[in-house]
Amino acid sequence: MKTSIPKIVEKKWYLIDAKDLVLGRLATKIADILRGKNKATYTPHMDTGDYVIVVNAEKIKLTGKKLKDKLYYRHSGYLGNLKKMRTEEVLEKQPTMVLYNAVKGMLPKNKLRNIFLNKLHIYAGEEHKHQAQVPEPLKF
Repeated sequence: MKTSIPKIVEKKWYLIDAKDLVLGRLATKIADILRGKNKATYTPHMDTGDYVIVVNAEKIKLTGKKLKDKLYYRHSGYLGNLKKMRTEEVLEKQPTMVLYNAVKGMLPKNKLRNIFLNKLHIYAGEEHKHQAQVPEPLKF
């Protein structure tokens, strides 16, 4: 069976309130919407996905002991300069980074990844600057 190529791809904007939602389950839903897997016109080698706005990223929930045990690493490129932070420290300093990294890890590792991530907008609070796009609220 051949993959059909859609001629016109209609893009929608979705608004997700991340308050009290589990990180992994939310990240999989966001990754599917960004790739377009929720549409009948999904094509793996094309960008058929929609835009996603996430608010209240600082109030996201993690299960188990992930707040204290899960570590985030970064490296400057110099010898001996590996830095690590716990999830609770990351949520205090950059609350959007936790969700961004979770979604990034669930997207394909190819040239489409940056295209998908440019359609993701994450905000720590309730305010966002995309009212003009009239985003459709999504409930989970």
